[in-house]
Amino acid sequence: MPRTKGSKNCVTASTDCDAQIAKLQKDKALLEEGGAKTVAQIERLKTNIKSLRESLKPQKAEIKQTEKAIAKLEAKKAAAEAKAAEAAKKVEAEAVLKKLLASGMTADEILTKLK
Repeated sequence: MPRTKGSKNCVTASTDCDAQIAKLQKDKALLEEGGAKTVAQIERLKTNIKSLRESLKPQKAEIKQTEKAIAKLEAKKAAAEAKAAEAAKKVEAEAVLKKLLASGMTADEILTKLK
């Protein structure tokens, strides 16, 4: 007769269901506690986001006002530069006119030269 493989003297593992249930209940309680903490943290972040959004609106309005003020000042600066350039041209034209008059040219000759 052939021999069977393995030992016949091994103790069968007893299943302790009560201990396993208790362990799983502890794990479940820990997971539920962690979930509650996560939900609370999410709620805090949501309120933080809301307050930041509310503070963002006045900041955007202030930025728009500042941009408008900058645009006005740039337009004013461009107008002043154009006025200064025109004045410089006028002074230069007067200097050329005086120079030509001093050289003995008539007003008609000067007009034809300017055109």
